[in-house]
Amino acid sequence: MRFHTQTAGVQLTAQQPEVNLARVTVQALAAVLGGTQSLHTNAYDEAIALPSARAARLALRTQQVLAHETDLTATADPFAGSYAVESMTDDVEAAAAELMATISEMGGAVAAIERGFQKGEIERAAYRVARQIDAGERVVVGVNKFISEAESGYQPLPVDPAIEEEQVKRLAQVRAGRDSDEWRRRIGELKRTAAGQENVLVPLRSALAAQATVGEVCDALRDVWGTYRPPDIS
Repeated sequence: MRFHTQTAGVQLTAQQPEVNLARVTVQALAAVLGGTQSLHTNAYDEAIALPSARAARLALRTQQVLAHETDLTATADPFAGSYAVESMTDDVEAAAAELMATISEMGGAVAAIERGFQKGEIERAAYRVARQIDAGERVVVGVNKFISEAESGYQPLPVDPAIEEEQVKRLAQVRAGRDSDEWRRRIGELKRTAAGQENVLVPLRSALAAQATVGEVCDALRDVWGTYRPPDIS
């Protein structure tokens, strides 16, 4: 099975952001040991702002150190036969099977979404973790334990307003230079397909090829399907 792994951005902290380098490294190591074929490592400052060039480079270097300064990739399954890992794998498999059975009993994934099941599970899990952190039951270094009174200042990545202005100009040029009749026809085909039962991928690609923007394509689909509003879960 091929799979991609991204380190857990939700576990990055704004407090003592440099510690996130250690978190990302451990998570990347776990992904490699698990056999991932594709890996994204988060930048250490993503809990604060857009990643700076230095932070993004350090995230890349983390992968490169694991790939070129270790022998992690020399063995297909380094933990094969480990009782601890095999036991945890069985636990995850059992929990996944139970969750899938619950969703199946609801009538499938779509029916579960309409009932707010997935949203509720995510919210309850987030609330449970937040309470554990507040109570000190779950240690987060730099947040509820090993706190530094005086932290070094962090300078977030500055974004030049000229970038936005340039992008607006480029978008205007695209709209002015494209074939408006072809664009209108392709957007119409997308809407008609979305209103039926056929796969929208083909007309979606055609609309993009006619230089429809992502926003215009999304607006066309919203015109047909509306906007999903998940139910509130108590």
